Formats: sequence, structure tokens, C-alpha cells
Amino acid sequence: MTKTIRIGIIGSGGIARAHASAYRKLSNVEIVAVADSIEGKAQAFIQQEQLLNAAPFDDHRKLLELELDGVSVCTPNFAHHETSVNALNAGKHVLVEKPMSVTLSQSIEMVDASRRSGKMLTVGFQPRYDPNMSLIKEIVQSGKLGSVYFVETGGGRRRGMPGGTFIRKELAGAGAMADIGCYSLDMALHALGYPRPLTVSAYTSNHFGTNPKYHKEAAHFDVEDFGVAMIRLEGDIVLNYKISWAMHMDSLGATMFLGTDAGLKVTPAGTGPWSGVWDGSVGSMTLYNDIANQHIQSTIPVIEHGLNLFDEKVKDFVAAIQDDRPAPIPGGEILYNQAIIDGVLRSAASKREVTIELP
Repeated sequence: MTKTIRIGIIGSGGIARAHASAYRKLSNVEIVAVADSIEGKAQAFIQQEQLLNAAPFDDHRKLLELELDGVSVCTPNFAHHETSVNALNAGKHVLVEKPMSVTLSQSIEMVDASRRSGKMLTVGFQPRYDPNMSLIKEIVQSGKLGSVYFVETGGGRRRGMPGGTFIRKELAGAGAMADIGCYSLDMALHALGYPRPLTVSAYTSNHFGTNPKYHKEAAHFDVEDFGVAMIRLEGDIVLNYKISWAMHMDSLGATMFLGTDAGLKVTPAGTGPWSGVWDGSVGSMTLYNDIANQHIQSTIPVIEHGLNLFDEKVKDFVAAIQDDRPAPIPGGEILYNQAIIDGVLRSAASKREVTIELP
């Protein structure tokens, strides 16, 4: 008999609605509680999402006193750390939305809490569930490219700046780097097998976000809307990383893996002012190599799948709980992703290269 997985949702903003929708599609899941620190929001969410058997809480610690198998952490970025650590310490499995946390030290504490408790900490990078992402990793890991020595990743929106909690440093920790840049990093680092980052030299700016001509909340905008970095990785690999919420340009270019035997170029799917970043699917893949002294350019067909990647993320979290298997996207791995973002912000602030130190 299939066990019913009891889930709590912490945070009741827009992303929580996507979690609730995905959980409702699973016959073996019951959403038993919702928590939000703003009085009345959890109850309103329960009514709007028709989760009539769920209990509302204004304090997530009260929710964690319930008998739960797992929780979705859907709070603003600044609260990811506290709520995740409390949930893990309470013996609950955790699916936390990206970015993992605001600071590197917080991510380390989250991973430590997961290890101590024996409960999984998985991070919400749904593009991983695109079969094309698996294909990219398969190509990179197959040896077809030879020794990979340089990777370029990132992306830019012509116009695509969010507002609210995303643009306040006290709430988000970082801007474009944390919001969409983490997806680009995961796409590249996952394909490489998540090598350890060593150093970062970076620049960031917010020329668009702080200009009322481009953003209606310019007076409150204090995070970066653009960033670029050169990152040294173990294995003598260099990663060129760039991200932008807004710019006077159509594209920041494709993701590229340069190897000693071949190169792979990948472009993101989507069109329009909010496209051009790795928060969705793959648009095209092209392999470049030499055969008989001829320059060969081969198109790799994109896999058409029709999957709802967000739903797949939630479904895999539930399946991992059900089957007692490791975290699908483990926090210990995404720790490197967070370390790079932390390094970018430190380097940009100090205007020099910085070293990444990890336990």
C-alpha cells in the first residue's frame, strides 16, 4: 500500500502556488499545513488554493510540530536558511526554492543540518528535469569533447526585472545573480560534474534597476541587475559567467563548452523580453569538431518532451521521500553554486579577485 506523504508549505507567495498545484496532482500527497509570517496570509492561501483540510500558521515553527514527511520552503530568500534549518532539525525533508540561501555560511549551515538530521535537503532547480539538460551532461561527460578547459554560461533579458522582494538586498541577498544566474551556473556546473570553485574575479552594476526610466521601484532597488565573472574551477577549467536582468542588447550569447577535441554550443528556448536565460528549456544544441581535417558542424536534435518541469521537480521530491532515496538535487552540491554567487558579490565589492574557501 502506498504511503500518504504529508507535506507542509512555508511561505504563501506566488511560488507557493506552483508548489501547491504540483502537489495536488499527486494522489499520494496531502498538504496538511501552510505557514506565513504575515498574519492571515496562510489562511487566505488555503482558501484560494482550496486546501480546505490544511491548517494555517503564522509561525512556521508551529507547523513543524506537526507530523510531516516534508516541507516546501517558499519564503523570500532571506528566510530560506532559518526555515530550512528548523525543518531539518525537526526531522522533516526539505525542498527549498532557489537560491539556496543569502550567504555562503548559511548554505553551509543548511547542509550541516541535513547531514546531522539524516533528512534530505534538495534545491529547486527545475530545468534539471528537461531531458535535454541530461543530454548535455551526457555529451560533456562522455569524453566526446576531450578535456574541457573553458565554459561560458549565463544569459540576459532585454527587459525582465522583477520587483518586490527580489530587488531589496535585505530580503533577496542578491539580484540577477540569485534570481536567474543560479540557473545558468547549475546548467554548466551540473554538466561538468560540479567541480570545486577556486577563485572569482567579478563586476556587477545596477544601472537599469536604479533608473526610474526603466523600473517603477527604482527608489527601492539596491541589488545588482548585471554581473560578469571569471571563475577558476578545479581541473584547470575556466568559467566565464554573465547575467543580466536588463540591457540594450538582444543576447549575451550561448552557453559554450570548449574541449580539446570538440566544442558544444547550447542556446536557451523562448522569445521575447523576458527570455534569454536558463530558467526554462533548451532551444538548440550544436557540436563542432574536425573530421579528416574538415571543420564539421553538427546539429543535435532537441528532445521534445512536453513535461511540466516544475511539476517534475516536486514529483521527484515526493518520490525520494517515498522511496527513501537521496536528495534529487542535493544541497551539498548546490553549495558550490552558492559559493560562486558569494564570491561574485565579494569580488565586485572589493574590485579584486577573491578566493573561495569551503569546508
